[in-house]
Amino acid sequence: QLQFVESGGGLVQPGGSLRLSCAASGFTLDYRAIGWFRQAPGKEREGVTCISSSGGITTYADFVKGRFTISRDNAKNTVYLQMNSLKPEDTAVYYCAACRGLVRADFGSWGQGTQVTVSS
Repeated sequence: QLQFVESGGGLVQPGGSLRLSCAASGFTLDYRAIGWFRQAPGKEREGVTCISSSGGITTYADFVKGRFTISRDNAKNTVYLQMNSLKPEDTAVYYCAACRGLVRADFGSWGQGTQVTVSS
């Protein structure tokens, strides 16, 4: 039902930064809390962060707190993830979806995601 297009991933060295974007397709997301999830090789998908519909409340997983910042621009129908001080263990495919805390709150298939690779 909810369609998202993730972008901004790439290859970066440890300590580097990336900015991911999540654009809603076919609907306005201003009424939804939206978050980022990731799946690393050989691991289960996990919640990274979630931002409330107004942008006033954010939640972060402990493993990214202080390094990642989620934001949103409802006028642009887009949610962002600023990723700083990247570590090799941040390597994963990153997805966005509606969220409730660090748990997915929408229905249907995941998007394509965007690959983040942190390596020297």
